[in-house]
Amino acid sequence: MLVNPRGSKLWRIKYRIDGVERKLSLGAYPEITLAEARAARDAARRQRAHAINPNVAKRQARIEASIRASNSFASVAEELIEKKAREGLAEPTLEKMRRFVKLMGAEFGKRPVTDITPQELLHELQKHERRGRLETANLLRAFASRVFRFAVATARAERDPAQLLIGALTTPRVKHFAAVIDPNEFGVLLRAIEDYQGDPAVIYALKLTPHVFQRPGELRQMEWAEVNFDKAAWTIPVTKMKMRQPHSVPLSRHALAILQAMRSLSGSRRYVFPSIRTRARPISENTINAALRRMGYSKDDRAFRDSAASRTKLLSAVRQ
Repeated sequence: MLVNPRGSKLWRIKYRIDGVERKLSLGAYPEITLAEARAARDAARRQRAHAINPNVAKRQARIEASIRASNSFASVAEELIEKKAREGLAEPTLEKMRRFVKLMGAEFGKRPVTDITPQELLHELQKHERRGRLETANLLRAFASRVFRFAVATARAERDPAQLLIGALTTPRVKHFAAVIDPNEFGVLLRAIEDYQGDPAVIYALKLTPHVFQRPGELRQMEWAEVNFDKAAWTIPVTKMKMRQPHSVPLSRHALAILQAMRSLSGSRRYVFPSIRTRARPISENTINAALRRMGYSKDDRAFRDSAASRTKLLSAVRQ
């Protein structure tokens, strides 16, 4: 035991390599007990008996531990997300992947991908299943499989434990969403929007929605640079489209009037419908759905996109 002037106590042993004296630290007392220090000494002696330098072996163990830490599930997942970003994956999809990493849990995220077993992964997924989040559990299994396959492809894992769990989770029942296709019902919805009181950005977003039939995520991230008033068109860039193709949305006279009204409020900003908290960001993902719920429409109604399938009836409703 080496006792330092300040009172700290360290376990050390001496040994020789090619006639040169070496020293190996075994840890501090009392964190390392006498029995543990003797066991470490015996292990070092066995290494010497097999022509292994204990200091080199200890340094190698530290390096391997560091590599395992950098090969955690969360770090590999983040590398995969960065790769997908370089390949041009849409930002909403990247955000969804980042959310999946968080849903897997902080402790699970620290686990090395090589050490995760199918049983351990199933235990994490069943936490969501027990809470009734059947679709989330299945989506997380599929995402985890992508992370493990990426780890295998980059020589940091040998298998995909998520693949072995296919069929282990409860399959969620498919829910068919009811569309508002009756002209009278749709007219009620439009009048409810006209009467809605709240943030002007939300009001105008709701008013514009039945004129463009785009996803809420695409609508809320609408930028003034994408709107061409002269050509009466809104061009959604490829980076925002799920199908990775630019999309041009024609704008009716009513849609242009709505945008002109909104431009007087946010025209100097980047986003057409800025958040009430910070004008540098658009309204949040669930803002429009939350507004529909306050008007009495379930978030499962998908009132606009599903209704677009019956254009003739909708045009009749809009005229009313």
